[in-house]
Amino acid sequence: MVIKKSEQPLAKNKEIKPSRYSIQQKLQETTKVAEEVQLPQDEEQLPNQHFTETDLQTAWAVFLQEIQQKDVVIYNAISGFRLRKVDETIVRIAYPSDTAKSEFDKVSHDFFTHFRHKVNNYRFGIEYVMDSVNLKKEVMTKRTLFEKYVQINPLLTDLDDLFKFDLN
Repeated sequence: MVIKKSEQPLAKNKEIKPSRYSIQQKLQETTKVAEEVQLPQDEEQLPNQHFTETDLQTAWAVFLQEIQQKDVVIYNAISGFRLRKVDETIVRIAYPSDTAKSEFDKVSHDFFTHFRHKVNNYRFGIEYVMDSVNLKKEVMTKRTLFEKYVQINPLLTDLDDLFKFDLN
């Protein structure tokens, strides 16, 4: 048996067409988009609208509600934080412990990005202050409550001696 060979290729010589997806073209498009999206780097060009203490407290309360729904551990850590507007350029955050601050660092970017966008003010700075004395939550037991009342009325100690109150 003899195998016939063709003298010319059976398929026509097609021109090589570029694929629909070109990596090089995509890279060029992304660099153009990146150039257009850049925010002004000069601080004087950034918006600096006035915001009030009420705006800050409202945004903080809403943020705490959202965090409470998403992550209870972070909520418990940062619920004791106190935010105060010192002046137009500084927001002071009083935090109770370094552990709580480390938890806040995980979500602070989300809060401040949202808040800056909401009030259209991108120039304010953030100042952290550790305030463990004022921010500790005091556990009110029967004994501590009784001792507070004794400061008001010292005769209660005589009643305690007489009736032997169980304040444990």
